[in-house]
Amino acid sequence: MNRYQSTIETLISPAGIHLNGTDDFDIHVYDDRFYRHVLRYGSLGLGESYMNGWWDCKALDAFLYRLLSVNLEKRIKRHLQWQSLKAKTFNLQSITRVVEVAKRHYNIGNELFENMLDKYMIYSCAYWSKASTLEQAQEDKLDLICRKLKLSPGMEILDIGCGWGGFAQFAAERYQVKVTGVTISSEQAILAKERCKGLPVRILLEDYRLLKGSYDRVVSIGMFEHVGYKNYDVFMKVVNKCLRKDGLFLLHCIGNNESGIHTDPWIDRYIFPNGMMPSPTQISKAAEPYFALQDWHNFGLDYDLTLMEWLKRFRASWNKIKHHYDDRFYKMWEYYLCISAASFRAHKNNLWQIIYTHPDYPERYSGVR
Repeated sequence: MNRYQSTIETLISPAGIHLNGTDDFDIHVYDDRFYRHVLRYGSLGLGESYMNGWWDCKALDAFLYRLLSVNLEKRIKRHLQWQSLKAKTFNLQSITRVVEVAKRHYNIGNELFENMLDKYMIYSCAYWSKASTLEQAQEDKLDLICRKLKLSPGMEILDIGCGWGGFAQFAAERYQVKVTGVTISSEQAILAKERCKGLPVRILLEDYRLLKGSYDRVVSIGMFEHVGYKNYDVFMKVVNKCLRKDGLFLLHCIGNNESGIHTDPWIDRYIFPNGMMPSPTQISKAAEPYFALQDWHNFGLDYDLTLMEWLKRFRASWNKIKHHYDDRFYKMWEYYLCISAASFRAHKNNLWQIIYTHPDYPERYSGVR
């Protein structure tokens, strides 16, 4: 056994994981380059070596959950100094830079997402309070948002980060409202316009910083993770400008327990370039000059269930869609869904729905669940 292997064994032992062990969450190493790569690059090295086929695990999500549960990521902090320096020096989510995530993630093929997601193509946490299927859990989430926003026929809604138009379609059909959806992904915009054809829905291919108009309600579902800490104030200022004085604003986003300025290096390089998850402090500080907080709802463990359902559907549909990709993409996507599920299971990440109003909101707001 070389010293790199010995060090890895020492690091993973508190998580109850063994090299080439018999439990489903044990790791099986096929290439000795794995050990040095992980010690040199930390989480980036772990994900890359999986993509390279240097190791495998029967229960990948359980293995990653165990690592996160013992805070192994904090014991191997390689590569993070450059991430911090880059985030401090540049506005990684500027209007010119932010389109990178659309090119490298949201525009990689609608067929992938159509097979992985539910019928509304909702690419955010479902609500499993009463549901037993992904379809029902996503419909319950959409209806929960509509009820929290207290929608009524004829209202005008702004959906910042509208994805493939699922919320716009649902709200227009079920609650007879008018929706303006905004996305920076050309592929999302095309499909959103198709699915909302014939409904009072307008889809814009536009950056949120350029938005104008006045709306009864503003909603943002799973988009704030791409805004970046240098732009939180700008985002809140735009929403404040667009929201009518008696309006409601619902922010649905993934959040971190601690304030940071960058995301995990592997996620940044391969999945969501220039993304980052806000903390409660960062969100509140940005919202304070513009809004009054009315409700804060956390159901982060529901994202674990959602991601595992996406993983099951992705694996089941691979033979149908693999002609667009390669085997390395398969392992990358599998790792992405598993590390994300593990992070919620280990309570490293949360899922928040937050309701804001203007400070002089004229009514009493009662939250719903």
